[in-house]
Amino acid sequence: MSGGEHGLAPLILAAGGIVTAADGSDRIAVIYRELYGPEWALPKGKQEPGESLEQTAVREVAEETGCSARITGFAGATSYLHGRAPKVVVFWTMRANGPAAFAAGAEVRGLAWLPPAAAAERLTHVEEARLVRRLYGLEPRP
Repeated sequence: MSGGEHGLAPLILAAGGIVTAADGSDRIAVIYRELYGPEWALPKGKQEPGESLEQTAVREVAEETGCSARITGFAGATSYLHGRAPKVVVFWTMRANGPAAFAAGAEVRGLAWLPPAAAAERLTHVEEARLVRRLYGLEPRP
């Protein structure tokens, strides 16, 4: 059965990156946008036809941060409803290949490079903050 048979829109697949700066520090890129209301987020976007999720992640990071980056590992995934459509976002760890040539545009208004703990605090979406905390060992111990 397709999602539409249950009253849901089709599944949306997206990908993005937890991108560390090219200078060797552990600062990661977070973007500011106002498309669905003001939010700080990890760079990510929808998969285009014919793209692998890895290609989507690299493209979206370049589009949203202005920097090319290479994948260094798998970071995890988040899932949520986007309106009535289920959405899965797969994230990779990435390293910037050089400085970002960021230019604010209609979609992304700002870019910040923050230490992981500060990035997790700034991120609007709990699932993205949780992913960063888990990746960097910042989750509280049970």
